Parts: sequence; structure tokens; C-alpha cells
Amino acid sequence: MAFTTNRRELLKKGAALAALAPGMALFAGRGHAADTVVIKYDWLISNGQIGDVVAVAQGYFEEAGIAVEFSPGGPNSATVPPVVSGAAALGQFSETPQLFAARAAGVPVKVIACGFRTGPYAFASLPAAPLRSAADLKGLRIGVQPTARFIMDAIAAKNGIDINDLTLVNVGFDKQPLVLGEVDAIGGWITNTQALSVIGEGRVDLLVRDLGFESYANVYFATDEAASENVDLLARFIGAVGKGWGWTHANPQAAVETTVAAHPELSLEWEMKTIDLVLSLSFDADTAANGWGWFDPASIERQITLFDEVGQYPSGRPAAADCYTTAVLEANADARPKLGAPA
Repeated sequence: MAFTTNRRELLKKGAALAALAPGMALFAGRGHAADTVVIKYDWLISNGQIGDVVAVAQGYFEEAGIAVEFSPGGPNSATVPPVVSGAAALGQFSETPQLFAARAAGVPVKVIACGFRTGPYAFASLPAAPLRSAADLKGLRIGVQPTARFIMDAIAAKNGIDINDLTLVNVGFDKQPLVLGEVDAIGGWITNTQALSVIGEGRVDLLVRDLGFESYANVYFATDEAASENVDLLARFIGAVGKGWGWTHANPQAAVETTVAAHPELSLEWEMKTIDLVLSLSFDADTAANGWGWFDPASIERQITLFDEVGQYPSGRPAAADCYTTAVLEANADARPKLGAPA
């Protein structure tokens, strides 16, 4: 493989990152005090954070005067409390519905940037009974996780379908129910390439975005107070991450090697197979015009309106204007790369 950066040096940097203890500051600046920024992630570091890891390896945080601490999440890890308490300067949700739910519950947090243009939740089906559009939903058994059931409610409402006319089957994240013929389509993150591989060749994938379910993913958020008083710091952080994603866009294979070296629990083979998909989720025509991390406030409004329609906010829907700020993206507009999805 040909890389634009020395491969051995990348692996050396990644190994150095992997050797750091969890929570330890990364790249504390050139001989002077740097602003420490802790980010609390919703989940473990994976292919959705490649640009973040690359930003460390390429020194973009250091250039921004930031000593960054990655605080990974996981099944039993709470994302919001460290951000609200001030233990973390910002956090990252998997998708926008989580932030809206928090806001509806009175938690003062808001979107400051979005890494994925759409949530990666998708339905996989087989050629014999493919799910290619909303018109196919009524004729198929749809396997969906209980935590994702609201997605089906929203899709049905968006497409004028009575939810009772759909055959929904509770499943986990294992794809065996589709392989065994227990369901005709099964939901899950399209970026989980290895898990999906058990389905075999000819698999038909359909993002829920293409069924009318609008969302953003890898959502960076901060408290109202931080989003108002720490705009410069947050802008430097998001700007550095944006540069990391820009470097990943130009050097996808090298970016994967860097990330796997820093997080050896990831599979180099499978992440290499997934990087093109990750980049297609990270960049599109909107990022070409407005830069990586951009989001459309009108989309936020549409998302909340649909979720409210299907009963997601029993105590009252949050005001869309309270759920986001564009101040951070405006402050680093020149730093975030304006790139579209790779060909």
C-alpha cells in the first residue's frame, strides 16, 4: 500500500498513544501550559472516532493549544453527568435523538457539531426478500432492537403507515435471526462490518435515512453554559478534530493504521474494509459547502417534530432552538475542511 505519510512513523505514534494510561492528557503543548479538554464519548473508541484519534497523532490538538483527554464510554457508562458536572468539557452522543431526550428531561445540553451526516442505523435483508423502500415494509418481518423501536414508529408516521400493519420482531444485535430466516430484515449499525459479514454475499443494506428517519450521528455536545462562555475553547477542539477528519479523508488507509495502533482492540482488517463507508457518512455535499461537522438547524426542527409526533416527549417537546448552537462552528469555519464524500 502507498501512504502519503511514513507508515512506520504512524505506527510508532499509535503505539505511543496506546501506551498512555486512560484519562492521561495527550500532547500537552509546546513547552507551555495548554488548556485541558476532557471529552466524554458515548461508546468505546471505534471507526466513528478515527478523525479524533488522527487529530492527536498529527498534533492538531497541540497546535490548538489543547491537552486532550479521551474518556471512552460503554454499556454501563453515563455520558451526560460528567459534562453537566464540568468533569468533561464536552461529550459525544451516538445520535441526535439522545440529546433531544436529555433536553426534554431538563438537561441543559446542546449540539455544537455533528460528525456523521446521518445515523448509521440500517436494515439488512436478503435478495430473496429485499427491503429497498418504505413500500416494502408491510410485506416483511422486521427485526428491531427494543431500544430502536421508536425508529419504526417514526418511519411509519413519516410514511403514513399504521404501525399495527407492520410485523415487528424483537431481536438483539446478532444477525443470526436473518440468517436463520426468522426475520426478513434486521436492524443495526451499518458500520459494524464484521457483524454483518455473517449474512453473506448479496446482502441488501438500507439506511433508515432512506426510509424517512432523519438524524445526525457522532454528535458533539456541551452544556448551555459552556456553549456560551467557552466558545473559543470548544471551537479550537472541534477545529482540531475537523482537521483530523480532513487528514483521514486524504489518507484513509494510513488513518486506519494509526487508529488501530492506538486502539489495538480494533481489527485492522475490518476497519480497512469499513473506512470508505465511514467517510461516506462523514462527508457529503453539505460538508463540501459548509465544512466537516456542520448541521442544518432546519433538520433539527424536523427531527424533533417527528419524534414528538410519535410520543417521544410525554412531558413536552424541547424547543429546537434550545437544542443547538451554531456559534462553535461559526468560530472555526476556516479550520474545518470543506470536503465532499470521496469518489
